[in-house]
This record gives sequence, structure tokens and C-alpha cells, in this order.
Amino acid sequence: MSRPNVEGLAVAPGAGPLVSAEDVAKSYGGVQALKGVSLSIMPGEVHGLVGANGAGKSTLIRMLAGLAQPDAGRILIDGQPTVIATPHRAADLGMNFIHQELAFVPGMTVIQNIMLGLPKASRFGMVNWGAVAREVAPVAARVGITAPLFASVKGLSTAEKWLVNICRALMRKARLIVMDEPTASLSAAEGEKLFRIVEDLSASGVAVLYVSHRLDEILRLCHRVTAFRDGRSVAEMPRADLSRAALVEAIVGRGVDGVVRSPGPPPAGDVVLSVRGLARQPRVTGVSFDLRRGEVLGIGGLVGAGRTELVRLIYGADRIDAGTMMLDGRPFAPRSPAVAVKAGLGLVPEERRAEGLLLTKSVAFNLQLANLDRVVHGAAFPLIDKRRRTSLAQSVIHDLAIRTPGADTPVGRLSGGNQQKVVMGRWLLRGPKVLILDEPTRGVDVGARGEIHRLIRDLAARGIAVIAISSEPDELPDLCDRVLVMAEGRVLRELAGPALTRNAIIEASYAEPVLEGAPA
Repeated sequence: MSRPNVEGLAVAPGAGPLVSAEDVAKSYGGVQALKGVSLSIMPGEVHGLVGANGAGKSTLIRMLAGLAQPDAGRILIDGQPTVIATPHRAADLGMNFIHQELAFVPGMTVIQNIMLGLPKASRFGMVNWGAVAREVAPVAARVGITAPLFASVKGLSTAEKWLVNICRALMRKARLIVMDEPTASLSAAEGEKLFRIVEDLSASGVAVLYVSHRLDEILRLCHRVTAFRDGRSVAEMPRADLSRAALVEAIVGRGVDGVVRSPGPPPAGDVVLSVRGLARQPRVTGVSFDLRRGEVLGIGGLVGAGRTELVRLIYGADRIDAGTMMLDGRPFAPRSPAVAVKAGLGLVPEERRAEGLLLTKSVAFNLQLANLDRVVHGAAFPLIDKRRRTSLAQSVIHDLAIRTPGADTPVGRLSGGNQQKVVMGRWLLRGPKVLILDEPTRGVDVGARGEIHRLIRDLAARGIAVIAISSEPDELPDLCDRVLVMAEGRVLRELAGPALTRNAIIEASYAEPVLEGAPA
């Protein structure tokens, strides 16, 4: 393989790629996640990796990390075909990975987290933390860690935790650091600090694979960029050819629109929820929209767009900084989720296993959680009527075709799709005015996805107003009457009817936000 032309990067004459993937393919359960991707990373290069959700970026990263093996193609390290069988092997090869979900042991100190899994100086059979600290201190100072090394990580900000992860990678003598959406949870000032560190790492010879939906960051930092689309690598661009338009065209492609649901007349119901100027800095900035009875309103956008943060404000899980809401024409300002539920809202969270279900409890128990008033004997005798609870549970199991041995089966034993139906069934029993669904089909198979879509449309047909958040641009056109596309905490575009397509959602997601007061 010829050495790539990497403008602006000092590479030793004759040096070849540090890491290469050549025509790599991978299937999961008969579905091809990668159909043939190729990528090469030079020593000291900041290499951008871009693509829409589901393009295959995460699958390739899992292979580099030793968490999955290719079905076809090969991975080369320093030009040699290499099997990366385990994460330990990846680390031995000099590759370190910093994911969106930062790896930490909360009960440990900063230095203990930095040195996780690394050999440590010892004395008399005990770790010599003084000697370890003298070894770590210059590296910590290099990346800008100001927290005391022996302080707990519990009080660190997200930006400080990123620095700890970078320090850990350098202590492992990393030759390549993979950063997945590094600024998704950082402020602008924190992001600037991270950019300087990335540039310093590159100057010192450490390669960085920078995975981000934020094209401005890609344009600023990267020597080259590889674009994935639908499981294939479709473009490799040197710095000289990089532009926002070129990146968007590579990510979106042309003529790849998904199936669009035949648009009928827009829902004619009354406005049930009106939102004006809703804000919680820095994640949500001045969002306004109306939601009608019987409507399915989609919210699309990229990681860090502010979608989940927006619905948390509506649901009373977070306090708003500014803005107003009206529910059925009356002021609505829930101070807690309990107040929102009482007013007629329901929420199916993104992390159903962690936030929506008690996995060791039964299907019937989980269905009752928002419906205790329907399963107790009475206010004067507030004990659960198990017969009534079972009867209600069986009606939901039948209506939603939940596949379970019975109402008393622990919900943790059900498939992902059936678990999601249980969470949705809880609200079906309650009959909310507004139902919020955050990633309703994440982690479910194709069959369950279709069933959940039909259930959502059925709920809308009953007059329930639905807000559906999805990271999959293929999903929203088939499901929703309208879609609001968000970026940087703002609504950039509203799409409906023939304009509501997969490509339109992706293009809007990558549009550059126009700040208030900026010239049009």
C-alpha cells in the first residue's frame, strides 16, 4: 500500500501506516454491519472518521479494540497482518480507546484510575504510590490535569474525566488514541482545551482517530478524513480537499432515501402541548414547537444535539432556565416527573433497562408502576390487589402481543423488543395526553421494530400526542407526521410531507447552526 499524502504532517521518510483496515466486512445475525471498509492511519496523524448513524464506524472501532473479529478482509499494524483477539492485545499494540461512556471506577482516586491495569512500583510488597505519583505527575501536567492525583474522581467534571482517560492512554505508551464523539458533553471552552491536547498529541507522534458528527471540529483538526456510508468506505479526503459541503455529500450520498410513509392529511387535532423558547444552557437553546392530538412528532439530530435534554425539560426531570409551556391551553411547568405524569405525560426512556424497568420484578409489577391507583383496594386500604393487577397485566400482554410465559415472569428474561412493549404498555394503561419515546426501537430486532411502529401509530390514532426521538434517519420518515431536526440545542429545520426523507434529515443534521443576531 502506498503511503498516503498527509498534508501538514511530519512523517519520517518511508514511514508506512501505523494501522490499516483493508476491505473489512462484518455481519451480526445475518445483517451486514460492514460490507467492505478500508482505512489507514499514519503515525502522528489526526484522522477523522465520519458517517451517519449505522454507517459502520462503531463496528470498525470494536474490531480495532479486540471486541469483534472481521468476517473478511484484514487489519494490519505496522504493515503486518494482525489478529486483535482481545482488548489486552489491542493495548499491547499501542491502541487505546476513549468512548463516549468514559471508563471509571467512581470509588477510586485520580491516580488509581489512571493506572488501572498497569504495573506499579512497589515496596515491601505494597504499591509505592509516592513513586507512582512521581511517574504520573509529568504526564498529568502535560494533558492539563489540575485535580490532585489522590483526590476522588467523583467530583471531576466530564472534561476533567476526559483528561484522566487521555493520561491513562499515554501511561500505556499509546501510539494510537481513538476518540469517539469527544466533545458531545463538553462546553465550548472545554472543547478548545481538548483540541489543543489533540494537536499536541499529534505533534509528539501519537496518532488520533477522531470520530465525530461535528464537522467544524473535523475541518479544524484532521489531516485526512475517511467517510463511511451504509457499511462501506466511500471517500478519503486530504486536508486540502476538506469542506463542509464535501463532507456532507460523502456522508449522505445521493439517491439513497428510505421509504417514505404515504403522507395523509396532517393531524387536525387541537394543540395539546405548546413550547415557546425553552432553554437550559448550554444543551437546549430557545426551542419552540406545537404538538397536536393524534400527531407523531419526530425529533432527529446527531449525538449532543440536545434532544434528550429537551424532553427531560418537558417531563420535569430538569429545571428550565427560560421559556414557557402550555398543556391543553393552561400554563405547564412541572417541577418533577411525578407532576408531569399527574398532568398527563408519559416517558419511555432511552435506557429502558436502567431507567424504565426493574429487571428482577415481574411483567405485572413493572406494568403497575405508573398505575398504582388502579391496582390498590382503595385509598383507605392501600394494598395491592394482586388479582386486579394480574388481570390488567394480561390485558396489556394480549393487546400488545408481549411474548412472555406469563404476567409473573421477571421482565429481565424477555427480549429487548418485549421489554420495550412492557414500558409502553405501562403508559397505555394510564392513557396519557402526551407520550414521549426516546429511541423507541434501540436494541430490538427488525420484527419487533415493525410491531413497535404499529403500536405508536395505533396510540396516535387513539388521540395520544407522541414525541419520538430517534438517531436513525431511516426510522423517522416511516413513522412521523413531522420531524424537527436539532443541532447544538436548537431546532434547525422542520420537515413534513414529501420533504420528509432520510437524506433531508441527515443534511439538516449537519447544517451549520445560525446563532441569534448573526447575519442571515
